[in-house]
Amino acid sequence: MSVAKVTEISATSPTSFDDAVKQGIERASKSLRNITGAWVKDQNVMVENGRVSAYKVNLAVTFILED
Repeated sequence: MSVAKVTEISATSPTSFDDAVKQGIERASKSLRNITGAWVKDQNVMVENGRVSAYKVNLAVTFILED
């Protein structure tokens, strides 16, 4: 039997929502082991001078706890 934990993180990218997700998971994997999935809870854009300047995602990252 395994037990999982869910933690929330935010990630941004100047390129796209997809890139923000990728950057978030890559960064989370430096601190968390055994990541099994993530849920994109929310997506937002940051706006400067009337233009989109960044894409932001809020992720719920699931990982298996070690014994």
